[in-house]
Amino acid sequence: MSDLKTHILIVDDEPQIRKFLRTTLTSHDYQVSEAEKAADALKALTVHPPDVMLLDLGLPDGDGLDIIKELRGWSQLPVIVLSARGQEQDKVTALELGADDYLTKPFGAGELLARINVALRHSRAGNQPQQSCFEAAGLKVDFASRQVTIDNQEVHLTPTEYKLLCTMVKYAGKVVTHGQLLREVWGKHSTEQGHYLRIYMQHLRQKLGDDALNPRFLITETGVGYRLKS
Repeated sequence: MSDLKTHILIVDDEPQIRKFLRTTLTSHDYQVSEAEKAADALKALTVHPPDVMLLDLGLPDGDGLDIIKELRGWSQLPVIVLSARGQEQDKVTALELGADDYLTKPFGAGELLARINVALRHSRAGNQPQQSCFEAAGLKVDFASRQVTIDNQEVHLTPTEYKLLCTMVKYAGKVVTHGQLLREVWGKHSTEQGHYLRIYMQHLRQKLGDDALNPRFLITETGVGYRLKS
């Protein structure tokens, strides 16, 4: 396989999941390597670093959360967690430790590929100069003028609402946990003030003309946080 291909490391101990992932990814011209155990994953990360890692949390010789924690000590490699249903706290912890996204099993090939594309795009953008303007789906945020428009119509936000929106823009396409938002918008000692976030997110949605049930911009990730479409 060509070294120019995007390389994805699959870390999962379920053969059927690995087969599905391998088949899907190779059919879209990705280079794929695999690891069944945490120890093998850590070795692969140093011997042949991938461009993205797909990581199951439940591994036979360790916890995927520990891999994320160790990896973030020396790398910003995009990590997409593969999570079983009902493990919301594990998702939150993984994202707080530095995972970029998560997929809940079972998931489809289309969703997988979309999440990988977002992770790669966000990773590459991190190496570029700070953007002066964000645009997506009719939403425009001009950071220089602090102006927000929807379909070229100006939207007036309070300073807190603007800071909340800018934080979502900063992580556009990625899940941002409740804790992350509270720390970045209200400060590190506000992580228990979840009601602030719910109230301001509701206000922000109203001003953006967004519908929580059929969102144009802000998606609720139940029990975890929010995602801004990009």
